[in-house]
Amino acid sequence: MIQEIPFRYEIVSDVDLLASADALLIKEARLITDQSYAPYSNFHVAAAGLLMNGAIVRGTNQENASYPVSICAERVLLSAAASLYPGIALVSMAISYRNLKGSSNRPITPCGVCRQSLVEHQHHFHQSIRLLLTGQIGEIYIIEDAASLLPLGFTADDMK
Repeated sequence: MIQEIPFRYEIVSDVDLLASADALLIKEARLITDQSYAPYSNFHVAAAGLLMNGAIVRGTNQENASYPVSICAERVLLSAAASLYPGIALVSMAISYRNLKGSSNRPITPCGVCRQSLVEHQHHFHQSIRLLLTGQIGEIYIIEDAASLLPLGFTADDMK
């Protein structure tokens, strides 16, 4: 038997066509890419997230000469949110990047480890995270549920 897993996302051509809250998050993520520490890859990633209480939390990628020690912007944001606002769910996250070795004009998606971390956060709070994926300019991908980026993902339910 063959099964299919549907995947839907919206493409918006420009940030100015978004609701003001979404546009604010994207502009913030685009702006703070300069705060990332990426001396090895020159690939600066930033995330801005809106929490259930209305607070905005930020995260940027932090590289290390020992590559496995590096941490992505999405997980920096999740850690900051959990530390600064314990017990408050993340509602949406905008992710952007600045590639100093090339263009930054198409949407970026979270890596596999970040996808797993997003799914864990959603599972913990029973709250979907809406993703706004973009570059410095151009199209924006809107994904209503971060878990859709990790079909058949591993969760705490699998450990029961």
